[in-house]
Amino acid sequence: MTQHDAMYIDGSWRPAAGSGTIEVVNPADGQVIATVPAGSAQDVDAAVRAARAALPGWAATPPAERAAHLAALRDQLAARTAEIAETVTAELGSPLDFSTAVHAGVPLAVCGSYAELAGMYSFEEKIGNSTVLHEPVGVVGAITPWNYPLHQIVAKVAPALAAGCTVVLKPAEDTPLVAQLFAECVDAARIPAGVFNLVTGLGPVAGQELAGHEGVDLVSFTGSTAVGKRIGALAGAAVKRVALELGGKSANVILPSADLPRAVAVGVANVMANSGQTCSAWTRMLVHQDQYAEAVELATAAAAKYVPGERVGPLVSAKQRDRVRGYIEQGIAEGARVVAGGPQAPAGTGFYVTPTVFADVTPEMTIAQEEIFGPVLSILKYEDEDDAARIANGTIYGLAGAVWAGDDAEAVAFARRLDTGQVDINGGRFNPLAPFGGYKQSGIGRELGPHGLTEYLQTKSLQF
Repeated sequence: MTQHDAMYIDGSWRPAAGSGTIEVVNPADGQVIATVPAGSAQDVDAAVRAARAALPGWAATPPAERAAHLAALRDQLAARTAEIAETVTAELGSPLDFSTAVHAGVPLAVCGSYAELAGMYSFEEKIGNSTVLHEPVGVVGAITPWNYPLHQIVAKVAPALAAGCTVVLKPAEDTPLVAQLFAECVDAARIPAGVFNLVTGLGPVAGQELAGHEGVDLVSFTGSTAVGKRIGALAGAAVKRVALELGGKSANVILPSADLPRAVAVGVANVMANSGQTCSAWTRMLVHQDQYAEAVELATAAAAKYVPGERVGPLVSAKQRDRVRGYIEQGIAEGARVVAGGPQAPAGTGFYVTPTVFADVTPEMTIAQEEIFGPVLSILKYEDEDDAARIANGTIYGLAGAVWAGDDAEAVAFARRLDTGQVDINGGRFNPLAPFGGYKQSGIGRELGPHGLTEYLQTKSLQF
């Protein structure tokens, strides 16, 4: 497992400016498995300066050559798939099969997609008597979360590099080891020095310094809405661009004509994936009142299959475990009925939470309004489609969701009523080229595919 006691800046590993360190803990047993440097303002400044120095050369590099570097990076990541999966399992706690398929597999698809896009994207276009140029926005400060650590890195770094930007990455302090492994892959892909830089550190120190640094032109952040607001304020003070992928409280709307057993089973699986630590998880299941009792029974049976330590891993930290249990206790206190799981700790060590399903949840309850970020599902009933749309849209979030119906056309008609950035229709598959991002307080901007590339471009028009 990769571990460096240094920062990757300007194409080499160099000691941190200070002596502080961050402990990396295995959430399955609570044991410290590594330490990494706690980056300071000096480290961030050095990384930003390296990125600024490398920017003119990288921006002028032909798109086809940038594409070749991204293809090489994808190949380096593919060659280390097993190591990536083991690293994510060690620092995040994800079961190894999920780490292999999702945490290691999805970034390969995303990186490969940008290798293709970089070589075929039209960076110039004609509009009337104007030539419009799509140019790199500049130096990108990328601040990534711990829940999908490598995917979120690739979803920011790959399009930024494809666009001709240079990058300084500050990964989440809980999962820095896979970020160091990624930096090794960047180095092995022979991406020029300074184009990509890595600073490990704490959010209030290194993250805040990066967001506010005058040498950063765009801040791309994924994380909580509260922190996103703070980053937006820092960026706004300097009139710099932001891309914010924030929280969610997504609704899984099951219409009366749907295949109820399938919709419920897939809905429960969606909430339990990655131990519920997914911003786009369908944590509110909306069922017609006439089918409610059956849906609750189906969800209760489905949840029983998700055994902690087997199909469900621990939460990332003791803090996160306690936070999620607190929400479960609050749901009980507000009158929701536990039909699976509960606040009690599973047997054994580690930061586990028992997968939990609530029935008799009403829209105003805390567990129906706030992002819990754990394996907790709330089932709500609705009277008709107008009521379902009102409930589904009745939070500050609008990141994702799902609609199930007897045919796709009926589901699409309802999906058009949802104030959310992405909706899965009757169990639609993940598409790494589709834009991902939210409405309302779920964020600003989009990631993935060509829409994700445009986040890192600015336009210039030449009139003739």
